[in-house]
Amino acid sequence: MTARSEALIALGGNVGDARATLDRAVAAFCDGDAVRLLARSADYRTPPWGVEDQPPFINLCIVVATSLAPPDLLAHALEIERAFGRDRARERRWGPRPLDIDLLAYDEVTLDGPDLVLPHPRLFERAFVLVPLAEIASDRRIAGVRVADALARLDTAGIERLPPR
Repeated sequence: MTARSEALIALGGNVGDARATLDRAVAAFCDGDAVRLLARSADYRTPPWGVEDQPPFINLCIVVATSLAPPDLLAHALEIERAFGRDRARERRWGPRPLDIDLLAYDEVTLDGPDLVLPHPRLFERAFVLVPLAEIASDRRIAGVRVADALARLDTAGIERLPPR
């Protein structure tokens, strides 16, 4: 194993058996070599965001240790999305999808590139991300803000923690 960084990742989906898809996606993403799972939140049923005329989403967050640089970790995430049937070029923005994997934060790295912005630019607007993230990293500071404090500023109505399967 080489030097490791810690990354916070959000996963979600609302097409098909989303919980089964997310279980398989976490296993595929966390291959145990370049990406190792450190923590996983529960699954949460969340109202759709952006485009509201679609089924609810299932969302979760994970903390991983990785030897991949941020652009390579993003490429890995996009590869997993494609393997699970996501076609970003043909889908409606914020519409239904089998799998969405977002890099939320990577160590203390700040990036503002055409393909990757870190921390995630809409992280602090999204209760559907912050609720599961706070479960596993409530004291983590991202851009100087504690996850728990960011969550306390948002409306969490409609977000439901699901029991284990």
